[in-house]
Amino acid sequence: MFSSKSKDVDVPVSATSQTRRPARSAAPSIISADLVVQGTLTSTGDIQIDGRVEGDVRSAGLVIGDKAFIQGEILADDVTVRGRVQGGIRARKVLLCTTSHVEGNILHEAFAVEAGAFFEGNCRHSDNPLSEDANRQGQPYQSKPASIPPAASAPVAAAAPINTIKTPDAGIAASRPAPAATFQPLKSNG
Repeated sequence: MFSSKSKDVDVPVSATSQTRRPARSAAPSIISADLVVQGTLTSTGDIQIDGRVEGDVRSAGLVIGDKAFIQGEILADDVTVRGRVQGGIRARKVLLCTTSHVEGNILHEAFAVEAGAFFEGNCRHSDNPLSEDANRQGQPYQSKPASIPPAASAPVAAAAPINTIKTPDAGIAASRPAPAATFQPLKSNG
């Protein structure tokens, strides 16, 4: 079972992982603490931001440093937030660290939050948060009022008349609707 004389063809792990997404570069691109960028950042590799970005960020991996600030949308495979983000995040994996401050919606495949992290917004799971369909569905969440089923599909108890239930001790009609169902105790065979 575990012998090395198996006739199965072994496929190198690196070959299968490259078919899923492009290979990342060895070193991340770094936006240092004294740099302010206005506009969209796009990279097929990793980016580490320690400065300020006023615009969208798209990358394979993204690390937002403790003193960093991003005002814009983030789209990446893997996002680690230690600094401040004002805007939405769409990523396969999102980690909000203790020092993070995020104001915006998060669409994710995997999501983790450390104790002490600040998050104001909505988060929602998606099987493919990076797709354009997920982007259209990622609009701000608004709760919807509960819908009331039409009368034709309402349970039978809804049609029961009011003031027909008599209290067991006084025989006076109550002003509440009839119960939806009446349950009888089970009879024992013994």
